[in-house]
Amino acid sequence: MGLFSFGKKKKKPVRSCDLEGSLLEFGEGYLLTSSQIIKSKRFWDNKMVEPETLAYSKAHFERKDEMGTKMRTMIFQKYSSQEKPWLVGDGQVNQFEIDKNQAREYAQKWWESEFTFIPPDAGAAEKVLSNDEFEQWKEYAIMKAGETQLKKIG
Repeated sequence: MGLFSFGKKKKKPVRSCDLEGSLLEFGEGYLLTSSQIIKSKRFWDNKMVEPETLAYSKAHFERKDEMGTKMRTMIFQKYSSQEKPWLVGDGQVNQFEIDKNQAREYAQKWWESEFTFIPPDAGAAEKVLSNDEFEQWKEYAIMKAGETQLKKIG
């Protein structure tokens, strides 16, 4: 311990929301699994019309473009295949139909364990969900998500 560090408080860690990047301080947020992330129509409908994904969705729906569909598939894989849990902030958690109290408890354990706590059913969604359930969400995310919003945008 250095001469000038006496009496200084140890800095608490800060992490960013895995979905949109806002900063979360020690103890904040919700810990979700990849299965919980992909099982949300609201999440997919929002995700597939964000500025970064809008062109792919337009290509997929308006031109039946194979490359647009392929890019949407890659986006789905990014969220479905993550092994580690997702730290999600207050601004994003309402997209998911989850037990928020449980997810907050898991986040607390994750912070306190210095990011080593793994909630039940963590891992790639394909390994956790039944094949039918996984395929149902994959089909929605790739083939249907954002279609209604896109019609409203025009």
